[in-house]
Amino acid sequence: MDAMGGAMRGRWMERVPIGMAQMAAAAFFFSVMSVLVKVASAHLPASHTVMARGAVTLVMSIAAVRHARLSPWGNDRKRLVLRGLYGFVGLNCFYYSLKTLTLADASVIQYLNPVFAAVLAAIFLRERMRAVDVLCVVISFAGVVLVTQPPWLFGGTWRAPVGAALLALLGAFASAVAYVTVRQLRNTDAPEVIVFYFPLLAVPLSVPPLLRDLTMPRPLEWLVLLGIGVSTQIAQVFLTKGLHNESAGRATAMSYLQVPFAYLWGVLLFSEIPGTLSLAGTGLIAISVLVLTLRPALPPRAASAVVPPAPISGDDAVARRPVDGGDRDGVEW
Repeated sequence: MDAMGGAMRGRWMERVPIGMAQMAAAAFFFSVMSVLVKVASAHLPASHTVMARGAVTLVMSIAAVRHARLSPWGNDRKRLVLRGLYGFVGLNCFYYSLKTLTLADASVIQYLNPVFAAVLAAIFLRERMRAVDVLCVVISFAGVVLVTQPPWLFGGTWRAPVGAALLALLGAFASAVAYVTVRQLRNTDAPEVIVFYFPLLAVPLSVPPLLRDLTMPRPLEWLVLLGIGVSTQIAQVFLTKGLHNESAGRATAMSYLQVPFAYLWGVLLFSEIPGTLSLAGTGLIAISVLVLTLRPALPPRAASAVVPPAPISGDDAVARRPVDGGDRDGVEW
């Protein structure tokens, strides 16, 4: 029986692409981070959680870059800086929305980013998607609609404050741009360097709002803030490696897994009981993600002339250079 179970697990792992598995792991650890941010937000301003995440991630990123014996400054510095800036904007919007919205609502709105990422990847990266991939994205978006229940479709009022919902939406778009930028960097820079640029920019940019809202954390909150940084760093590494190994549209669709995780944590920890429509929407999202996971990705269009990188796992990531030494994608952001 043990041998049979091991063989079944082996066949299952062979069918799941490494990039999609890495994105699923990233979704789980990001959901843990969201829980800790929600806990911290009961007393601390959002600027404190942003700084905590950036500071812990900066220390761990420096250690990761040194361990890999890489230059921390990377090769495509323009896109590295843009990745850090867009990531910082997306993070702030998401954290501020978590303070006001329920855990599930904030996560659902934030993870509209696969829709934005798929469009941006098709325009700038010339990545191809099958009809079934597009259908899965549309179905996932329908699931988001069922969860948020906008008043122009369901009547009444929004289940969440409109301002916080708009912030979460802005965060989703910024995160999508960051994801596509990471995808562009896959042939020039190692994952450790790409991750390093986020806290490199987030920490100094977080100082002004931190000083404005300065609040002393309680003893237990220091541990929560540390947990935010550690869980985020783990998630960022999985996210970056997953985007190296999978197309942007399909890979970022795995982010929708945070929605079921958010509902689970909301029920277990915050007594946030979802309604029937919300559960139906979560089911649509979960089914779409499963279909996307088990279908192999298409190669990019010939015109993009992108050489697919080797899969990255563990500590074997190395910096990559473009074949022609120039801008592979020809995209100016």
